[in-house]
Amino acid sequence: MTTSAKAIKYYEAVGRRKTSTARVRIYNAKGDFTVNSKPISQYFPLPKHQRIALEPLEAIREKSHFSLSALIKGGGIASQSEALRHGISRALLEYDPEYRKKLKKLGFLKRDPRAKERRKFGLKKARKAPQWSKR
Repeated sequence: MTTSAKAIKYYEAVGRRKTSTARVRIYNAKGDFTVNSKPISQYFPLPKHQRIALEPLEAIREKSHFSLSALIKGGGIASQSEALRHGISRALLEYDPEYRKKLKKLGFLKRDPRAKERRKFGLKKARKAPQWSKR
């Protein structure tokens, strides 16, 4: 049994970065972009973070064809915008697998594995040791 594009109401995916998790739903309808029930311009006040989050839609040049809703938890504002970018990219693949080549080339499908290193005992931070004294 196959499902047509009309039968599916939305395409859902999860994006992650550091400790941020974004659950993204894209709708095949012209509309608004909401993040945690707020407009994206209100949730990400800096244009830099808005631009990072919406890069996949700009890359496929179909920003006006979709509306988006996302639920983001954890992390800071920068990692949340990158988690949203990852989630949008994955949701676009659910919509149309043809976008894979372009999104993969731009690096939007790879989860950025960099995260804060854990603190080790005997050290002040992950790698910073206390000042050494000879006597």
